[in-house]
Amino acid sequence: MAPAGPAGAHPTSAEPLSRSVFRKFLLVLCSLLTSLYVFYCLAERCQTLSGPGVGLSGSSAEAGAPDRGVLAGGPRELAMWPAAAQRKRLLQLQQWRRRRPDAPPDDRDEVAWEEETPGLAGGPGGSGAGSSVAEAPPGTLALLLDEGTKQLPQAIIIGVKKGGTRALLEFLRVHPDVRAVGAEPHFFDRSYDKGLAWYRDLMPRTLEGQITMEKTPSYFVTREAPARISAMSRDTKLIVVVRDPVTRAISDYTQTLSKRPDIPTFESLTFKNRSAGLVDTSWSAIQIGIYAKHLEKWLRHFPLGQMLFVSGERLISDPAGELGRVQDFLGLKRIITDKHFYFNKTKGFPCLKKAEGSGKPHCLGKTKGRTHPHIDREVVRRLRDFYRPFNRKFYQMTGLDFGWDG
Repeated sequence: MAPAGPAGAHPTSAEPLSRSVFRKFLLVLCSLLTSLYVFYCLAERCQTLSGPGVGLSGSSAEAGAPDRGVLAGGPRELAMWPAAAQRKRLLQLQQWRRRRPDAPPDDRDEVAWEEETPGLAGGPGGSGAGSSVAEAPPGTLALLLDEGTKQLPQAIIIGVKKGGTRALLEFLRVHPDVRAVGAEPHFFDRSYDKGLAWYRDLMPRTLEGQITMEKTPSYFVTREAPARISAMSRDTKLIVVVRDPVTRAISDYTQTLSKRPDIPTFESLTFKNRSAGLVDTSWSAIQIGIYAKHLEKWLRHFPLGQMLFVSGERLISDPAGELGRVQDFLGLKRIITDKHFYFNKTKGFPCLKKAEGSGKPHCLGKTKGRTHPHIDREVVRRLRDFYRPFNRKFYQMTGLDFGWDG
């Protein structure tokens, strides 16, 4: 029998019940804290874990946004993460993913980015080409790129065709604060009637502090493009990649020849009358290279300081130097430097070293760097004579000497 309590005491079950509730409360609290700690660890370090597969695709509902990731049937855990964790994870995924860009609608600027097997990159006799599709990153979990908003582009690469625009865009996409459409939208030259809402929907989602970009090289030679872009925003920054107009014309012809082997010779297309040396400026391959003529139209709508002219030649010989100028122009921190590049002797182009979280380097694809057909030296000389006054005027207008005249 239990000993009797003090006189006047009335024992009840209240005290044992309170201790029981308190113990349960502590257990629940400890479980909650443990769960929060585990969740935090997953949010910060899940890239080191093996997670479920993620389908990396640009859906038809968001054409032109190839960098979205969708977890098949999974919840949107990312929306529950703290803002800093969301941004960090999204940027980590962007650094990992350097996917092959979508083919442009008209195939003018062909798919030009591929991944290399490090053992073959630049090796003698090797193509340097590896898998064209990246592996799924480990531990992606629910890294959805649904966060952020779609914005109209703050910067556009407007030209020129066969100047090096694809290389520039892909180099820029290494920067965590740059988000760009893979395919060429061709909005301001072909689809303007679809409206700005349609155009905005093509853009990838961006977070605060990121820049939205696109590139369509044909804008530079489209008569209506300057006024249309200015109507969208007078603050739009414009980037023009230019190249020796003679080399550019031959490269343009080489691309067309690869698709249509039955076209006339370069010489016959270049001259209206070869004996008289009269150059046919109606041929687009020749017309595009008259940069000064096209620039005059743009300067009616944009100040020169809002345009950056990138040397296609220096983009090959000194990619980090040109990317430094571009990053400064866009107001970005200089993150892309020499350490991001190596020169592939087989291809004759600079390639990107593998970025953090990526398993393979990236290099220009097989459609770039085609061997040019032999062109008669006299034809080249006459073309240089034709372009020389236009080049000099272009140098004066931009304040830059690109050294194309020897």
